[in-house]
Amino acid sequence: MDTIFALATAQGKAGVAVVRISGPQAFEVYTLLCGSLPIGRKMGLRSVRAGDGTLLDQALVLLFPEGQSFTGEETVELQLHGSIAVVRAVLAAISDTGLARVAEPGEFTRRALLNERLDLTQVEGLSDLIEAETEVQRREAMRTFDGALRDMIESLRANLIRAAALIEATIDFADEEVPENVYPEVESLLQEVIATISSEVSRSNVAQSVRKGFEVAIIGPPNVGKSTLLNALSGKEAAITSEIAGTTRDIVEVRMDIQGLPVTFLDTAGVRETDDPIEKLGVARALERAKVAELRVILLEGPDADPILMPSEGDIIVSTKHDIYGVGISALNGVGLDDLLSEISARLGNLTADIGLISRERDRVALSECHTRLCHVRDNILYMPSELLTAEIYGAVQSLSAVIGRVGVEDVLDEIFASFCLGK
Repeated sequence: MDTIFALATAQGKAGVAVVRISGPQAFEVYTLLCGSLPIGRKMGLRSVRAGDGTLLDQALVLLFPEGQSFTGEETVELQLHGSIAVVRAVLAAISDTGLARVAEPGEFTRRALLNERLDLTQVEGLSDLIEAETEVQRREAMRTFDGALRDMIESLRANLIRAAALIEATIDFADEEVPENVYPEVESLLQEVIATISSEVSRSNVAQSVRKGFEVAIIGPPNVGKSTLLNALSGKEAAITSEIAGTTRDIVEVRMDIQGLPVTFLDTAGVRETDDPIEKLGVARALERAKVAELRVILLEGPDADPILMPSEGDIIVSTKHDIYGVGISALNGVGLDDLLSEISARLGNLTADIGLISRERDRVALSECHTRLCHVRDNILYMPSELLTAEIYGAVQSLSAVIGRVGVEDVLDEIFASFCLGK
């Protein structure tokens, strides 16, 4: 592989900037820039110089031998002063050596995957960790990066390989007396795997919502105070408010952190019958987004008003304009808003009480394929030839292996690493 380098910290002025170099000639690049460290030392304060000897900076240098770095390759990290000019000059000096090229997005992590320092689930967990905005997102991403999903998949694979081995024993000893009936144990192993996968797939929607953010739709008739409520909750003028009914035509989205939960509030068009084609389109979009949102806040203008649409289980129904009617909430003076936020947090918190490990559609599809195969084996275990049973089980193992990156992942690698910065 080529030796690669990149700025591993954020662009711009900072207290410290870290430049990472990885590959078979990383130490050679370091020697050209910094000379050598005393024998046996892997870190130290060194002068960084350009090819003509010009002093560029004083840096703390860390050397990682092959097999002991993030990528698994020889790696050098230069902890520089975070000046834009210093970073630019050091990167140019590295390039001028002719021994290294600029890394592509995610290439350091890709090499960690190829060198088996990480599996695919950990790569995805790292991506989520970088993107995490709230405490719940950080916690779930760290759980995946720490190997929780990988460990579950490995346990399921071990059970399936054991089941296939038991069936293969009946094939190997077809002309002899098999010591015992293996099928009860096989059925038990299959059922355990099927139950685990069913549980994970059923909880995948919540896990995906945690990763991407929950959507809370604010819905109601025109001029009920939806946009005013959104502005009050977000603390900014995110939506235009007016006494004229039907001001909101499209969906206005505001992302917030509600007690550690990632929440996107949706201000939707007022729901009513209208002949205006633009407003009619806005109403249709409002109903469509509200239908798929994890939670809906249905606003009523006054305590005696009827909901504009039939509430579903879990919807929050609240009367607005407390300043006029004396009940409910008021986005103008803040009455009841803290209670409303607490209720929203509690409802979403209940959803996250038992989050699964599957937060990506690719993984959900792989587990669903595995589940389908195993259900077919379980339901036909006494009727299918042993060879077909083991073939189906090994097909299920392949589906699980795809989750952790052992097979069939080349088509998804570019998509995954596209979200990484150059220094990762």
